[in-house]
Order: sequence, then C-alpha cells, then structure tokens
Amino acid sequence: MFIPETLRRFTQSEQFGGVLLIGCTVVSLTLANSPVGDAWIGLWHLKLGPLSLEHWINDALMAVFFLMIGLELERGIYVGALSQWRNALLPAFAAVGGMVAPALVHFAFNAGTEAEPGFGIPMATDIAFALAVMALLGPRVPAALKLFVVAYAIIDDLGAIVLIATVYTGNISGAWLALALGTWAVLLMLNRSTLRTTLTLYLIGGAFLWFCVYRSGIHASIAGVMLAFAVPFSSNEPEAESPSHRLERWLHKPVAYAILPLFALANTGVIIDSIALKLLGGMNSLGIGLGLIIGKPLGIVLMCWLAVKTGLCKLPDEVRWRHVAGAGLLGGIGFTMSIFITNLAFASGPEMIASSKLAVLVASLVAGLLGLLWLRKA
Repeated sequence: MFIPETLRRFTQSEQFGGVLLIGCTVVSLTLANSPVGDAWIGLWHLKLGPLSLEHWINDALMAVFFLMIGLELERGIYVGALSQWRNALLPAFAAVGGMVAPALVHFAFNAGTEAEPGFGIPMATDIAFALAVMALLGPRVPAALKLFVVAYAIIDDLGAIVLIATVYTGNISGAWLALALGTWAVLLMLNRSTLRTTLTLYLIGGAFLWFCVYRSGIHASIAGVMLAFAVPFSSNEPEAESPSHRLERWLHKPVAYAILPLFALANTGVIIDSIALKLLGGMNSLGIGLGLIIGKPLGIVLMCWLAVKTGLCKLPDEVRWRHVAGAGLLGGIGFTMSIFITNLAFASGPEMIASSKLAVLVASLVAGLLGLLWLRKA
C-alpha cells in the first residue's frame, strides 16, 4: 500500500520522538527520586517573567504542539485518511469508542468523588508512542493499519481538544474571548486575501491570538488549533508552496525532538513516596489504569465491529480483526495528552496529580507491551 511522503516523514519523526519521550521520562523520574529531587522539581517552578518554566512549556510550547496536531488534522481532512468519508468513518467510530469507553470506566469508579474530573485522563492516545511500538514490529504491521492508527489517534486528539476547551476551562473573560475570536476572524479573512501565502503574518497573528486566548480563561493551547485552521491549505499546490505544508514540515522536528521531550521532563518528575503509592491503589488510579488498558481496546474494537456489522464501513485491505485488536491495545498508550489533561483536571491537588501521572505511566507501559506482544503474534 502506498504511503504519501508527508505521512512517511510524519511517522519517522513520531517514531524517534516516541523513543526520545521514553528516555526523557526515565531521566525525569530518576532525578525526581534521587538526592537532587527537590532541585530538579524546583527547576520547573522557577519564574521566567509572569509564568513559571513549567507553565511556559505547558501553556506556550504545547500550543505549538496543538498547532501541529491541527495542521495534521487539516491535511487529513483535505487529502489524507479523513478526506473520503467512507475511509474516515471507521477511524471515527474507533476514536469515539476509544474515548467514551475509558471515560465510562473511570466514571464508574469515581462518580461523585473528588476524582470525578479525571474521567478525561484515559480518553486520549499518544500517536508518537503508538507509532514507535509499530516501528519495532517493522513489516509485521500492515501499512493500512498504521494509517488507521494515525487517523483514529488524530480524531482522538481532536476530541481531547474539545474536552479541554469545554470541560477543563476556568472562568471566561468575555472581552478577551471576543478579542480572540476577532483575531481568528482576521486570520481567516487573510486566508482569502492576496497575502494568503505570507506565513509570517499568520505567525504574528497567532502569537497575539495565543495571548488573547490565554487571558480569556480558556487553556491557551487551543490557540494552536485555531491558528492551524486559519493557515491556507491547498491540495493543488506542491508541498513546498502550500503554507500549511511548509509550516507542518518545519514543526515536525522541533515538536518531536524538543517540545515534547521538554514536556516529558517537566511533567513526569513524580516523587514516588508512600503517599503516591497509596493513592496509586485508589479508585482514581484504578479508573485511569483500567480505562486505558481495558476500556480503550474494548471501545475501539466494539465500535469498529458495530460499524462493519451494520455495513457502514469495511476493514481496510490487509487489516484483520486481530490487527484491530492490537491497534486498540496501542490506543491505551495515553502519555502526552493524558498527562496534559491530568494537570487541568486536578490543578489544585498536587498529590492527586502525582498519583494520576504514575497511573498513566504504568498503564501506558502495560498497554504498549500488550500491543507489541499481540501484534507480534498476529
């Protein structure tokens, strides 16, 4: 099966990025639980102007990550795996099942408790790690399965973005929100002007859009997705000329090799003490773990089965149900987006954040190993 060059570059950067993320996570966990642990954790709380280093990474640099996610989604809609509705329908069913089932698992354990806001933690899939696992299997994994995983993971990320914008949002400032929407409208109009190919204008406008969204009370990372859909995409232009293509190509390496590793270093420095271990055995951690390891694959496989059984979709060529099950297991690798949502769900509870992150790390490791072993057999 032919894989477009853009997707090939994307998967290669994501695969190496996944390996780099693992290394950064190990380094951060090790340093946090070493004699220099206090200094390591304190480093990320150093103030740089109005925000701490951790907040600059989570609020500003992660907006660049969301910008790339938005550009990938835009490309997928226009010319990629989501461009034809019948091709997009099966990954869409998978994504919905993979979001709803884990959320219900967590909610079943934590409804009415202080951990209830964490229902969104097990909903997202980490593309980088999923592709990194499939890369280890080489030709054992059909190319069509990689496309399927990329497609449902991108839709999955879109669901997480909607969740962040609606559920995990504080008090809204109407004035700043109106200014943000006005800025976005200007960028959308620029898309249709004679200056539409001038990428610098979008980046300047995007920086101002980020500031307005940040001040509005909505998480600033959403500005990245808004900007992505304002940047012009044309399927009739060569990749070197389309502003969306150029920006996406420029962002791949900085995001995979710098932004996400920094995110991992800043957010996985969890001190594993008696309190964290006690909370790790609690209902919140159980909901996160079972949501990722069981809820994810169950939701993905059941929704795909329903879509195929009703005749709405068919499995891609070379892909069998055993492959779909393996893809479902890989969907349980939450990591980046799960940790991101953890910070928003329990913003005022550092102990709950620590135990939730540990649960995400353990569950993602188990899901990755299960997916690797399953697909190796399959």
